[in-house]
Amino acid sequence: MIPSLRELEAAHAATARVAQETPLLRSAALARATGARAVHVKAESLQWTGSFKLRGAYWRLRQLAPEDAARGVVAHSSGNFAQGLAAAGAALGVPVTIVMPADAPAAKRQAAQDHGATVISTEHGDRPREEVAAERADAIAADEGLVRLHPFDDPHVVAGQAGVGMEALDQYERLGTQADIVLCCVGGGGLIAGVAAAFHHRSPETRVVAVEPEGFDGMGRSLAAGAALTVPLGAPSICDGLMARRPGAAPFAVVQAAGVAGVAVGDAAVRRAMRFAFERLKLVLEPSGAAALAALLDGAVDVDGRRVMVVATGGNVALEAFMRHVGHG
Repeated sequence: MIPSLRELEAAHAATARVAQETPLLRSAALARATGARAVHVKAESLQWTGSFKLRGAYWRLRQLAPEDAARGVVAHSSGNFAQGLAAAGAALGVPVTIVMPADAPAAKRQAAQDHGATVISTEHGDRPREEVAAERADAIAADEGLVRLHPFDDPHVVAGQAGVGMEALDQYERLGTQADIVLCCVGGGGLIAGVAAAFHHRSPETRVVAVEPEGFDGMGRSLAAGAALTVPLGAPSICDGLMARRPGAAPFAVVQAAGVAGVAVGDAAVRRAMRFAFERLKLVLEPSGAAALAALLDGAVDVDGRRVMVVATGGNVALEAFMRHVGHG
């Protein structure tokens, strides 16, 4: 189930032409605060579109047949995949339509439109918002003859997102060291699957940990049960980009085969992590992008004496929302 190293290398070579290499930042402050031997933060929040999503979106569009690329694609997204896909579509000349929940952050909707995507909003009421948006995207694909893309449940998206791990591994090699533990946030699983695949091939001794919001820990529960599960619909998390209730089939297969474990973090821990990132790392992180850092700072994983890598996955947050979160409590 794990993509081959050759496929990951091909995807990384292609996506590196449009994605920028994001820094692997060493933080003595994080090491002191957690007891880790060393901590590095992979700052994907500094990617062109403010998150890692550009990598998977670009590689997926590269797989389209010419006639499909000419017609265009449609996908559902709460925000970051929307921006990544819109930017990838602009780079490759592929028309992009995005279906977004009406309560998705306005800044993310505007950014997708700025890259040339057509954005359609959906009202979900009491239903799961991703479910409603996905149904609308399915209908648009059927009515308009567009290629239906999924933001995470797609082997090509997984291979593209693996560029985060491939790039970090190259950076570690240049530094002459490695990671014992990698902490990576999870929504539907596209990123964690890509990162796990990269480390599986190139650093199999590294332990990869999936971090999810409390109440939306479908990946962790599924890994514990040995089969994909759907978590009950509950109160929303401030991590709006991580509120998938069930892991994608393709990512789950990869993550399970790679031996990943899962932990969950609460909103309060995420807010503290956002503040720490701002004050000590000089990084602006959205709640979803700070979840892995929250797990580290909250002691959700034993890192004593270990070399740790934290993936800071996104920084797409409006100023007003950021200030509310970091000033909370």
